[in-house]
Amino acid sequence: MKKSVLFLVFVILTLFTVSTAVAGAAKCPQKRKTKKAPSSLYNKDETGKADAAKGKAIYEKKAKPMACKMCHGPKGDGGGKLGAALKPKPRNFACAKTMKDVTPGQMFWIIKNGSKGTGMAPFKTLKDGEIWDVIKYIRTDLMK
Repeated sequence: MKKSVLFLVFVILTLFTVSTAVAGAAKCPQKRKTKKAPSSLYNKDETGKADAAKGKAIYEKKAKPMACKMCHGPKGDGGGKLGAALKPKPRNFACAKTMKDVTPGQMFWIIKNGSKGTGMAPFKTLKDGEIWDVIKYIRTDLMK
């Protein structure tokens, strides 16, 4: 009897731990109705001359009003501390099914202007080159 109770407690704690860890990340794939970037920007890609290392610094600490990782998480999976409270969950960059159709130009548009109906605020304080740096970091280091 004692072993059965201990085993049951162990199973419950294990399930709780696993579900808590998984709950932080956004599901994959994610459906969105984000406004499409203007055609002049949608297919634009300036990541070739961007710097992923600078993008990582912006993503992790330097972006204002807050660092990208606060919502999108350090792994880019949407599991950031502040992202847990958002509906819909922040974009999961680690989800190939979600990101396969999101162009660099669309990402630029969203970072610059925000995304209505989500917690994604516009990052007007970032210069265009800094936004391309962040996009390069996301696309080379966080997207799977």
